[in-house]
Amino acid sequence: MLTIDALREYGANVEEGLSRCLGKEDFYLKLVNMALRDAGFDKLKAAVEANDKEAAFEAAHALKGVLGNLALTPIFTPASEMTELLRAKEDADYDSYLKKILEERDRLAGLAL
Repeated sequence: MLTIDALREYGANVEEGLSRCLGKEDFYLKLVNMALRDAGFDKLKAAVEANDKEAAFEAAHALKGVLGNLALTPIFTPASEMTELLRAKEDADYDSYLKKILEERDRLAGLAL
């Protein structure tokens, strides 16, 4: 079961995330659990695998917003970096960013069990 303490240990900025949820822990935890199942992860993976930078940007940008609003820093940071590289149409190792994003999502999902 996901807890506020587990999110703190994970590296989330819980105080920031809670402030966006008016201090309601149950609501915040519900949103975090929903974020773990966000379809954007699958869209980002498919876009990176297809080398579709435009679709990858759209998916990464959407995830960045969700993850940033919930202050899930360990996933937000690589998603944000990837978004900015894609925005600038840079050549980069997007596979490594995707791997880090999915690893952090899975690590967080493991705390929810």
